[in-house]
Amino acid sequence: MPVVRSSEGLVHEIHGARFVSYATPRTGSKELCAWRGEIPAGTKAPVHTVNREEIFHLLSGELLITLDGHAERITAGDTVIINPGATFGVENPTQETATSWVTTSIGLRAELADGTVITPPWAN
Repeated sequence: MPVVRSSEGLVHEIHGARFVSYATPRTGSKELCAWRGEIPAGTKAPVHTVNREEIFHLLSGELLITLDGHAERITAGDTVIINPGATFGVENPTQETATSWVTTSIGLRAELADGTVITPPWAN
């Protein structure tokens, strides 16, 4: 039985946020990946288009989410469903770090507005 201890999460940092991945092919997952995101106060991640569905659940804090051009403030306990092909942005306009839990399928890629494609190591 694959068990990934909290101390075994792989840490990655990009665009001012910290991602700690737990479920990946490297840890035994066959179809899904999952990670905790830590979005510091004042962070604004670049808008990106995803190729896989993402389930974004806010564990703590408050964020401004932009999904296909529509901005919405979310608070702890809210879940955002991001469909493949959707354009998604995250901003933390507060003074506190926000924490999220994201689940998606293996193979997630994100394309930035300038055409740069990011293959996050925590999702593959």
